Amino acid sequence: MQTYLSGFVYKLKTSPITNKEEVLQNQQHFRRVFWTFKPCIGGFPFCKPIMQVDGTFLYGRYRGTLLVVVAQDGRNNIFHIAFAIVEDETAETWFFFLKNLRTHVMPQQNLCLMSDRHNSISAAFNRSSSG
Repeated sequence: MQTYLSGFVYKLKTSPITNKEEVLQNQQHFRRVFWTFKPCIGGFPFCKPIMQVDGTFLYGRYRGTLLVVVAQDGRNNIFHIAFAIVEDETAETWFFFLKNLRTHVMPQQNLCLMSDRHNSISAAFNRSSSG
């Protein structure tokens, strides 16, 4: 994607695949991925300073959770900002998502974060705010 889309940002987290005795050579297990696009990054400053985050379960052959953050533009349209596919909705995965969101999309302070009050989101937000 980076070859064809200038400004495409992604962060991939993997871990080595191991069997009982040893680490399998050069093989990695997918854990989570964060991604956003240049127009999403460039358009966010023109949105209202309110982010809405949520996660939804993925069904079918590939399991996990899709995390999404959206905002509202000046015409009250939904503006997608960033996405992640993670193994589950935990404080660690939400921290991964919010940390990359702050690093690559919205470094400014004084943003309002709206969520469904999932315990993992508030734990990750408090951790990312303090560090």
